[in-house]
Amino acid sequence: MLSMKKTIFASLIVLFAAAAVVSCNNDKNNTTPPATSFGVVNASPDAGSLDVYLNANPLVYNLAPGADTGYFTVVPGTYTLSFADSAGTTSLLDQQVNFAPGVAYSVFAIDSVSHLQTAVVPDSAAVPSADSVEARFLNFSPNAPALDLAINGNVAFSGRSYNDIGANPTAAHFTYLTPGTYTLELRVAGTSTVLYTTSVTVTGGKVYTFYAKGFTGDTGAEALSIGTVVHNE
Repeated sequence: MLSMKKTIFASLIVLFAAAAVVSCNNDKNNTTPPATSFGVVNASPDAGSLDVYLNANPLVYNLAPGADTGYFTVVPGTYTLSFADSAGTTSLLDQQVNFAPGVAYSVFAIDSVSHLQTAVVPDSAAVPSADSVEARFLNFSPNAPALDLAINGNVAFSGRSYNDIGANPTAAHFTYLTPGTYTLELRVAGTSTVLYTTSVTVTGGKVYTFYAKGFTGDTGAEALSIGTVVHNE
């Protein structure tokens, strides 16, 4: 399992500790299932900053576009994850999510603000050695065509459709890279047409998710680009 970032609020510690006590008291065999962990990523192109709640309890306020929360540890089970507009009090989404024992997840808030939804992605990578990196690529650009991600000119991930995790669970898998600086290109799948390019430096021993975000053909903050999650900072 990934090494967890230490971002957690005191209220959540109380909440989850209480849930653990209830779980233990209800278990006649006095056994506790392995904990689960999850982090939230704001990958919506136009929702702005988000307030996030778990079972109506505040999880994080003002989660900026492209930002992630780090991991929270919870008792396995089904929870209601809610999102609201940080600029006001508008509720945008209430989504039930199920967290299995012993699994880490990334929960991406995706799509436009009027169609906000979540993509719950298992993070099944092991922490790599200091001389290697694990990385994967997800397509969360709502209006993008199927995309290839080229790394230093070579296609590393091909034919990734928008939010194709449900139809293709293997898309959540990680692949190995060597530490260093790379040029990343988003290409129209199966072609040499580059829609976006950037440079990233990856560090040995780290686990990364690169994801397409924003709108193809747009400009400014909502334009197509690549977001990055470092799972074990």
